[in-house]
Amino acid sequence: MPIFSRLVTIALLTAVGGCSSLPSMPSLSSLNPFSSKSVPRNPPVALVDVKPILAVRSLWSGSVGTAGIYTFSPAVTADSVFAGAQDGTLARFEMTSGKPVWRISIGGIMTAGVGSDGNTVAVAGEKGAVMAFDDAGKLRWKAQMSSEVLSAPAVGQGLVIVRSQDNRIVGFDAATGARKWTVQRTAPALTLRAAPGILIAGPSAFVALPGGKLLAITLATGAPRWEAAVGEARGTTELERIIDTSGMPVAAGREVCAVSYQGRAMCFDGASGTVAWAKDLSSDVGLGADERFIFASDFAGAVQALTRDAGASVWKNTQLAYRRLSAPVSIGRAVAVGDYQGYVHFLGREDGAMLARIATDGSEILAAPVLAGGNLIIQTRAGAVVALAAE
Repeated sequence: MPIFSRLVTIALLTAVGGCSSLPSMPSLSSLNPFSSKSVPRNPPVALVDVKPILAVRSLWSGSVGTAGIYTFSPAVTADSVFAGAQDGTLARFEMTSGKPVWRISIGGIMTAGVGSDGNTVAVAGEKGAVMAFDDAGKLRWKAQMSSEVLSAPAVGQGLVIVRSQDNRIVGFDAATGARKWTVQRTAPALTLRAAPGILIAGPSAFVALPGGKLLAITLATGAPRWEAAVGEARGTTELERIIDTSGMPVAAGREVCAVSYQGRAMCFDGASGTVAWAKDLSSDVGLGADERFIFASDFAGAVQALTRDAGASVWKNTQLAYRRLSAPVSIGRAVAVGDYQGYVHFLGREDGAMLARIATDGSEILAAPVLAGGNLIIQTRAGAVVALAAE
């Protein structure tokens, strides 16, 4: 199966989850002895020329360093963009111009980031180290998780929330680094080597978990509010039964929505966890949302729009099949997705028609584009940080 090269066993991390220092897990491709020789069963579709209907242009571009085997997402605040790289580079850019404000090294490999609320900037380093900096790039505090961290810390409401690969979730005081609370969940034996996200919304943090779970935690105390399954495992083998929640949960009014690999897209009442709707859909990158629709890039490379209130299908575009798409983001009258060659594709929000395409640096866009006002911020695997405008 093509997914084999993206799997990792974390049973060891579960067994020794209490240890404070663990070696980093190998890259998933290294776990597949055939990865360098195998031919994809479903090769990416070739692109066809697009007559632009939407005007898209690059506003500015910068560079932060390669992502390597990790996934990095830029953090956007009112006036800044923060971005990180595998070599430990952490940089701040001006939002409007892309002018570098500062660039530092965290002193080692970075495995996840960046999270920021504009005052605190948080990243994860080797062996579960968590570091928080102020907006001038000065180290505030450093803490230790029980295993490797691949998901970007979530920063907000005075907290830095971190999930490690052994499914331990910790809320740190953003100012001091003191542990406010800890939540532990069982880690499945086999998961995608992915970076499911943490969403802070209202009084809760919504944590996407391996095993196809979505967990709501009370920010003030760390008490679980509810936990729900985003789909159900099927099949007889461990590979067939993998059902990891993917990407970042999204807020949609009073509801929170998530999607899983080999599972479903689902929306829940944010307060109670009651299911609003569910639709069979497999994605390993997550969802996008706006005031009317939920958007998904499925595992086969189709981009879909669903009604936000009921999950009914609105449109489905298959022109980007198997191009390893990012999660979608809604921008104006378009929906944008990145692909493995660094292209950003703009589809019609109402009908899914291809409106425009723009190239970046030719390397994969792993994380979802981030909406910054009326613009998009893109970070590529090779380390380009690009601001795009769609008019």
